[in-house]
Amino acid sequence: MPAVSSSTTDALVDVVMPQMGTSMSEGTVLAWPLAVGDAVAADQIVCEISTDKIDSEIPSPAAGVLAEILVEPGETVDVGTVLARIASAGAAAGSSSGPADVPAAAPRRYSPVVQRVAALHGVDLSLVPGTGRNGRVTKKDVLAWIEAGGNGSAPAAPEERPLHSESPYRPDPQPIATDADDLGGVPEPLSRMRQSIGAAMLRSQQQAATCTTIVECDVSGTERRRRELGLTALPLVARATIDTLREFPDLNAMLDGATLTRYERVHLGIAVSLGDDGLIVPVIHDAQELAPEGLAARIKDLARRARAKRLEPHEVQGATFTITNPGQFGALIATPVIPLPQVAILDLEAIVKRPVVVPGPDGGDAIAIRPMTHLCMSWDHRALDGAYAAQFLTALRRRLETA
Repeated sequence: MPAVSSSTTDALVDVVMPQMGTSMSEGTVLAWPLAVGDAVAADQIVCEISTDKIDSEIPSPAAGVLAEILVEPGETVDVGTVLARIASAGAAAGSSSGPADVPAAAPRRYSPVVQRVAALHGVDLSLVPGTGRNGRVTKKDVLAWIEAGGNGSAPAAPEERPLHSESPYRPDPQPIATDADDLGGVPEPLSRMRQSIGAAMLRSQQQAATCTTIVECDVSGTERRRRELGLTALPLVARATIDTLREFPDLNAMLDGATLTRYERVHLGIAVSLGDDGLIVPVIHDAQELAPEGLAARIKDLARRARAKRLEPHEVQGATFTITNPGQFGALIATPVIPLPQVAILDLEAIVKRPVVVPGPDGGDAIAIRPMTHLCMSWDHRALDGAYAAQFLTALRRRLETA
């Protein structure tokens, strides 16, 4: 599936920042394997990018010559921003002298992130010297300009008024600067993926009216069935969740402003831990068509390729409901963050044997050891109410307990 869209003007083809998921609004350029003037074949990788979803490579939409690079490595720009331009093969035909035959670059322009920083601080970009390719002004240039006082030189220190020699007042002593290294710490910048995940989670917390509902579930039947099938509990819980979502369509939905879109088909996101690299949520499209064995195979395949960084862009797009499974690491209860624009996320916790009260043989109460788990679901109060969430979880529990 192509990762770029293109339009042609004067034989130039645009390479743009793709949208790799409905919640993605921006991406960061990591590297340009080619330089301006290099020949490029159709579908040859011309750019590496990082988003909150996945690190990916952008293929060239046409054969020709890389005529212009507009966004430097390290810059973060909005979806749809033109990253580079390819002089199509037709325009470059008959030329063999390399860069000299490349069509002239378009007039210098500023990336959206540079424009936003400049607008926030009232900077006239025409005054800022650029250090990027072809004199392009980068975000670092703007920040350096601001730090220098807006005139390219270091800001003057404020004049300190001398105190009267007999004044009882003295300036407060300045605190001793403590470097992280002085305390034995090792400062290390967050990875791009960690920063992107953090930004997406913060955005969800700021926008969604998040609530969490929890039910306790006896999974004796589910445990028995998974042993018979040779599976883990996750695909069985996934299958029961899919069936329950068909009864509660307000949860298999996306909320965009004041519009709630319900889906009859279930496109199930499964959160996959990447260890120190963060996490990613591959999507099983049309999961309602798969039995537990099929779901298990798809989950295993997606997780394997996610950890190998071999997922395709469409495999992290379009989830209508997500399941996360921290229980495999021993967690008992959690309040997961909703992956907008979805309206809910189900958290499967650890299955632990413990004593519970069950009906006794004489009709009274008895104590038994049962495999128990907590089903924790965070949901968006803008889209539904607590009673609906509780009814969904109760129906899901009933399915799992009678499996």
